Amino acid sequence: MATATDPAEYRAVLDAYRALPTAERFRVARRASPELRLHLARVERDMALDRSPGALAAVLTGGKEMQAPHLDIIDRIYQRIDAGERIRAMVTMPPRAGKSRRTSRWGPAWYLRKQPDHRFMLASYAAHLADDHGRWVRNTITEHAPTLGINLKYGSQAANRFDIEGHEGGMVTAGVGGALTGRGAHVAAVDDPFKGSEDASSPTQRERVWDWWQSVLLTRLEPNGSVLLVNTRWDDDDLSGRLLKEEPEDWIVIDLPAIALTADDPLGRQPGEALWPSRFNVDDYARIRKSVGERVWWALYQQQPRPLEGGVWQWAWITGNRVSRAQFLGIDLSRVVVAIDPSGGAGTANDETGIVAAGRTSEGHYYVTEDRSGRHGANAWGREACLLAVELKADALVVETNFGGDMTRQVLIQAWNELERQNLTQGMPMPRIVEVNAKQGKRLRAEPIAQLYEQSLVHHVGEWPALENQMVTWIPGMDSPDRMDAAVHALTELADPASARVGSTSYTDRRLQGRR
Repeated sequence: MATATDPAEYRAVLDAYRALPTAERFRVARRASPELRLHLARVERDMALDRSPGALAAVLTGGKEMQAPHLDIIDRIYQRIDAGERIRAMVTMPPRAGKSRRTSRWGPAWYLRKQPDHRFMLASYAAHLADDHGRWVRNTITEHAPTLGINLKYGSQAANRFDIEGHEGGMVTAGVGGALTGRGAHVAAVDDPFKGSEDASSPTQRERVWDWWQSVLLTRLEPNGSVLLVNTRWDDDDLSGRLLKEEPEDWIVIDLPAIALTADDPLGRQPGEALWPSRFNVDDYARIRKSVGERVWWALYQQQPRPLEGGVWQWAWITGNRVSRAQFLGIDLSRVVVAIDPSGGAGTANDETGIVAAGRTSEGHYYVTEDRSGRHGANAWGREACLLAVELKADALVVETNFGGDMTRQVLIQAWNELERQNLTQGMPMPRIVEVNAKQGKRLRAEPIAQLYEQSLVHHVGEWPALENQMVTWIPGMDSPDRMDAAVHALTELADPASARVGSTSYTDRRLQGRR
């Protein structure tokens, strides 16, 4: 391989070289003659150009373009679309994270190099912004045409619409709400459909965007066309929120908050870790949070939009009394309960099973410590609730029996027995099962607990965005969501005067021994 001289032999060598693993290619290059090494360098460059938008950006900028793991996620979406998959992908991330450059600039440039016969549509909240992205892609193709292997068609080089010479493909841009004329699109990218909070908070504007999405953008897609929606979240009913309510099963959702919230983070971050520490670290984000306020922080940076308050809870009652995990280490609890609100009834509001743990001190302060709610089947929620009870050494399982009756009790007993057979109960006696029938009087149950929040007696240990959103947006008369119901059941049990000492009914097995 190192001594090939015939052109045909060179082509065979280069084709074989492309198929080798990376480490083997490096070994071949080290042994190659200087002349062959030049050919191999060109092959490596072309392979990098083909690999991903980020790799193409690195080649064309000499390694100066920003690279980061969260941008690699956008690259992988483009790679899947290029491979022929029909993708519906939604990526949410904070500002200044490089999403627009990768999604709306390097992504289209890379895709048109790979698929010059395909059409790419790009929309943003304003036509001039979409045109800026189109102009950048156009100029990049013109400047690097020999390297990219594509050029623009003469007479079709406008910023908002241009075509690839000798091919059927090209790019068209528009503002959300505007027309997307011309031929259909193989890929449609929407980069921030709302200008900001005021736009996203307007029901009229939200409906305008939704109508445009349905009647304009989707109607321009080819049968196997893909959609990439990249944005920051402003409202629970913004475009991302509406799509997740209407068709959640159709979307790949990659949620990238500035500070990781859960252990299943797409980047493998642990809760509390920053998205891009080399650019904005945890301290940087703490300063930003203080500057922009809680509502903007949670919407724009954490991708957890918090709508305006409802009629029972207020944000200040939650945020003003929150404690950290470190602060909670010094708290002695006299009781701990796990409350369950099994899913039931019709509608999306009842798709989840609420599983919330809370405790109280002998001084009469309450702590919401865990929210393990989710879409669980009967066997799954019973096991999850019992495992949480073991983890926290809970003395009671409080379960709503509206839809399940005696079945809910049986689910918990069977789950506990199964854990005992698996030696997972740590020798604990089974927590007492406290049954709650809350079919009537949701407001009567919620308002006394809200008053405890107002009196600064309830503290959330850490942040529970989904639960907290449900609390502050719930208005009496609405169907009450399951996380909120579970929290209310737990705190009601703990606040019952009869439970202040040993629980709502007497314990005889000394399970509370050692608690004050």
